[in-house]
Amino acid sequence: MQEKDFISELRWRNMLQDYTPGLEAYLSGGIRRAYIGFDPTARSLGIGNYVQIMLLTQFQRCGHQPVVVMGGATGRIGDPSGKDKERELKSMEELDANIKAQESQLRRLLNFEEGNNKALWVNNYDFYKDMNVLSFLRDVGKNMTINYMMSKESVKKRLETGISFTEFSYQLLQAYDFLCLYQQLDCRLQMGGSDQWGNITSGTEMIGKCVTDAKAFALTTPLLTKSDGKKFGKTEEGNVFLDKEYTSPYKFYQFWLNCDDADLAKLFRYFSLKSEEEILSNEEKFTDDPKALKALLAEEITERIHGQDALTSVQQVSELLFNKNCSHEFIKGLSEESFKQLKSEIPYYPMPKEMKSSQVSVVNLMTENTGSLPSKSEARRAIQANAVSINKIKVNNPDDLVTDESWILGKYLLLENGKKNKFIVELIG
Repeated sequence: MQEKDFISELRWRNMLQDYTPGLEAYLSGGIRRAYIGFDPTARSLGIGNYVQIMLLTQFQRCGHQPVVVMGGATGRIGDPSGKDKERELKSMEELDANIKAQESQLRRLLNFEEGNNKALWVNNYDFYKDMNVLSFLRDVGKNMTINYMMSKESVKKRLETGISFTEFSYQLLQAYDFLCLYQQLDCRLQMGGSDQWGNITSGTEMIGKCVTDAKAFALTTPLLTKSDGKKFGKTEEGNVFLDKEYTSPYKFYQFWLNCDDADLAKLFRYFSLKSEEEILSNEEKFTDDPKALKALLAEEITERIHGQDALTSVQQVSELLFNKNCSHEFIKGLSEESFKQLKSEIPYYPMPKEMKSSQVSVVNLMTENTGSLPSKSEARRAIQANAVSINKIKVNNPDDLVTDESWILGKYLLLENGKKNKFIVELIG
C-alpha cells in the first residue's frame, strides 16, 4: 500500500495542473500503474525531462508502480506539441543510440530492481514493429475523427505555419500506446506536462471506444518556466543535460547555485525529495540567506544525478575558484576527479612528463611551456609584482624553479597570475 497520497503530494509541491475525474478514488484502491513517455530526440535527458522523472519518482514513493515508455516508434515521427515548425527527423541509428543512453540514465534514477512496485520498462516500437500501414489505418485511425484531432491545441497552433501528416498522426500513436498499455499491463493512468494534455486525452478517448466499461485517466504538471518566463533548463550555452559528457557536474551544480531567488521555492518543491516539513523549515530558516538554500538544493540534486564523489569534486572546484582565501593545503588535498573538473573550467596546459625531471623555471613555465604570458620579461615583471603563485604559494624570485614537490598527485599544479588568471598544468606522456 502507498505510504502517502499521490495527489496530495503533488498538490503541496505545486506540481498538479489537471487530472480527469475519478482519479483520486482510483489511486486509493491499491498499487496502480502510470506511465510517462520519453522520445529519444537527444543522447541525454535534460533538466526539462527531469520534471517528468520526478513525477514518476513521487508516484513510486507513494507506493505505486511507474512505467517508463521509451518512444522507439514515436521518436521516429516527432511530437508537434510546443513546436512552431516541423522537427528534423533523426536517423534510425541515432535514435537507437539515444534510446540506449537514455535507458541507462532512467535506470539509475528510478527503482527498477526491488519491491512489488519496481518500475517497468517499455519500448513502444514493440507495439508497431509487426503492424503494416493498412492495419494501422483500420485498427487505430478508425477510432479517432479528424475533427477531434484538429481540436487539439498542439495541432491548431500549427495549422497556419503548416503541419505534415506525419506529425499530425503523432497523437494517434500516443493514443494507441495508451490502449496497448491498458490492455497489456492494466496501466490506466498517463501523465505528462500540461502541453501533453491533448495527446493524453486522445488516449483516454481511444480506450473508451475500444474497451467496454473502460476507466482511463490523465494527469499533467504545469510547464516549469523561470520567473522571467523563459524555458526552464535552458542557459545561454544551451540545454542543461543529466549526462556529464554534455553538461559537466560542475556546470550542473553551478546551474542550481545560480538560479533566480524568485524560482527557488518552486524548484525545491519540484526537485527535492525532502518532506514538506523539511522544505518549509529550510525556507523559514534561510529566509534571509537564499544562497545557503540554493546550496542545499544544488548538493541534493548533484549527488542524486552524479554521485557523492562528483559532488565532493565540484564543491572543491567551487571553493578553489571562488574563495580567495583558499590555502596551499587545500590544493594539496584535491582529488584526481577535482583536477579533471578544473581542466574543463579554467585554461589547461598539458606538458611533457620529462619536463618534471629538468626542473623547469617558473618563467619558462609561464611562457615557453604554457604560453600564459607572451614574453619572459612580462613573466618576470608579474613575479616581481608579487602576482604569481604556484599551488597558492607566492613566487618571489624570477629564477625560482618548479620542483618535484610542486606537482600534486605527481602531475598537476595550479598556476596563478593575479586574482583572476588561473591555469592548470598537467604532466602527460
